[in-house]
Amino acid sequence: MNNLDGGDLSLLALIALQYTKVMNDATPISAKALTGARRTGHTVCPHDCPSACALEVDIDTDGRIGRVRGANANTYTAGVICAKVARYSERIYHPGRLLTPKRRKGAKGAGDWQEIGWEDALNEIADAFVKAEARHGAEAIWPYFYAGTMGQVQRDSIERLRHAKKYSGFFGSICTNMAWTGYVMGTGALRGPDPREMAKADVVVIWGTNAVATQVNVMTHAVKARKERGAKIVVVDIYDNPTMKQADMKLIVRPGTDAALACAVMHIAFRDGYADRAYMAKFADDPAGLEAHLASKTPQWAADITGLSVDDIEAFARLVGTTQQSFFRLGYGFARQRNGAVAMHAALSIATVLGSWQYEGGGAFHNNGDIFRLDKSQLMGTAYADPGVRQLDQSQIGRVLTGDAEALRYGGPVTAMLIQNTNPVNVCPEQRLVKQGFLRDDLFVAVHEQFMTETADVADIVLPATMFLEHDDIYRAGGQNHILLGPKLVEPPETVRTNLFVIEELAKRLGVADMPGFGLTERQHIDAILRPGQWGDFDSLQEEKWIDAQPPFEVAHYLQGFGYADGKFRFSPDWHNGPSPNKPPANVPVMGPVATLPKFPDQVDVIETADAEHPFRLATSPARNFLNSTFAETPTSVQKEGRPELMICPDDAQRMNIVDGDIVRIGNARGELRIHARIVEGARAGVLIAEGLWPNKAHLDGEGINILTGGDAVAPYGGAAFHDNKVWLKVLSAGI
Repeated sequence: MNNLDGGDLSLLALIALQYTKVMNDATPISAKALTGARRTGHTVCPHDCPSACALEVDIDTDGRIGRVRGANANTYTAGVICAKVARYSERIYHPGRLLTPKRRKGAKGAGDWQEIGWEDALNEIADAFVKAEARHGAEAIWPYFYAGTMGQVQRDSIERLRHAKKYSGFFGSICTNMAWTGYVMGTGALRGPDPREMAKADVVVIWGTNAVATQVNVMTHAVKARKERGAKIVVVDIYDNPTMKQADMKLIVRPGTDAALACAVMHIAFRDGYADRAYMAKFADDPAGLEAHLASKTPQWAADITGLSVDDIEAFARLVGTTQQSFFRLGYGFARQRNGAVAMHAALSIATVLGSWQYEGGGAFHNNGDIFRLDKSQLMGTAYADPGVRQLDQSQIGRVLTGDAEALRYGGPVTAMLIQNTNPVNVCPEQRLVKQGFLRDDLFVAVHEQFMTETADVADIVLPATMFLEHDDIYRAGGQNHILLGPKLVEPPETVRTNLFVIEELAKRLGVADMPGFGLTERQHIDAILRPGQWGDFDSLQEEKWIDAQPPFEVAHYLQGFGYADGKFRFSPDWHNGPSPNKPPANVPVMGPVATLPKFPDQVDVIETADAEHPFRLATSPARNFLNSTFAETPTSVQKEGRPELMICPDDAQRMNIVDGDIVRIGNARGELRIHARIVEGARAGVLIAEGLWPNKAHLDGEGINILTGGDAVAPYGGAAFHDNKVWLKVLSAGI
């Protein structure tokens, strides 16, 4: 999933990288002594988070897990994990866990089920797929998945079945596209400084990510820099969230205006002599053109757009401009706007203007996807992928299932689906369309899940799935630098099955089980993934627990050139044809208003700006105790989060006579819902925050916040603009 188009664009394709074990001091698993009544299992958190924390798990003599903690020996995890994973026993032993296959009896979504055996369930799924193919062709079947597990084998094996059967393709756009595209448009590669270098920085800029809630290890290393070096922590975000409360400098911007702040910082750098002209002359494409472009991007210009004061912008620019070791940790959140790719590229460009890349503890980091060299070709069956098969956009599932011709690529309907590792009825944009599509009588849906999610609720067949402690898999950490093994540690319930098992059994029934890649175990797949990159195999990784894959300093900091053939950072990227790790295939048309994207970093007004009818901007930010729709079923997470609420600043609340706990109505052209108001200091006037992601049924009207988010494709290469919504707000009644 993380391969740039054209090997000549990535410096990694030109350099044989060798990892070192300097920072990899793990004790071999076989050497771990068993003490008392418990043993310690070593694994990795599988959930959709950049950290991929290395874990130690206490396992009782009866085979049940106890305490889960971060591995101290892993130099990125450094013994720290989030609270929701630390209490994983709540999840794996939850009384509501799905344990038996089910067949729908009554109407879709009515909750009327009967238990069936695995053989019958798999036979019925295969039969439905065969019938769908006979009626409308193979593209009528759409295998649909995502990152409910980040385990390479259990997540990506579904692609092998897709390619073998020529089922409709899956363009996975929902999470990373704007951020990855914006970063790689500048660097030419998806990698950056060792993220552990945050601890060696003198300024750590945490931009557009609530790391306390979503990437706790970022804070581990940033706080270490503050304690040991006196480093300053700067946080750029849209409200006073838990990460902002840890900041030495707080920059609360209006949603979608990050590029304006970045441009003003670079304007000041050129104006006041902070810009490293010698560095740019060697490593950037057009510094003179950038400087001329930024001449009008003054602090006052940016203040009018962002809502920051001129003094705040000047102080930020002076801090990073006078500090060589400034580390820009760029998150995903600020890129989930319709101008998100441009915003990412603009923030990234600051490090190049300042020459921060030259210094340990300096530069800009977003994701390390390019460093791992894992070969998933056999796992995913890429050798028999047909480029002529249509690619359907994950983020537009509502449009696909309700017959939108463009979303269907002007082909036939989708009439059968297999869903693994995702919950689209809750997490996808345009939720009313999504629900409408799933309730079609002519659509067959099989869902392989751990709980009866809202997607499982509208399925025809539901299959129970293992959890990460119950199967073998391998992981790589985009937000850090390790390849990690997650071996099976405990036995699953007798009636649940792995994702790989389901794919293998369907392959047998659908007549493709003799094709390359089928018939292998998890461990055989892991061997095949590791060996081409010279990382060893399952057995060697089991001894080491993880591999520190961080490339040498000169490569990570692009001191031998950036990832383009000429080695130059792109201040002026090719937004129409430039590289991206998840670039749409040739048979997908141009996505979004590409013609509006600027030659140089700039503020682009393609966001849903507030207007007279919709005077507020809404962001659907992550909650601390949930991870997308995962953990919304565990008692402690639900207790800590309380209920769905809409965060409103005191000025707006006073003006509208809203008091804390009132029920308000919020809406736009896509839908409307009722929700309790929470008055909070630190929210901007005109900005509303709904932290989640709560199940739809947890809301007052049974519809979740994503009825308000749009599914229109974001330029240049697609994605979902979850934090980019204009809405109206009305007060209804006093709350309780």
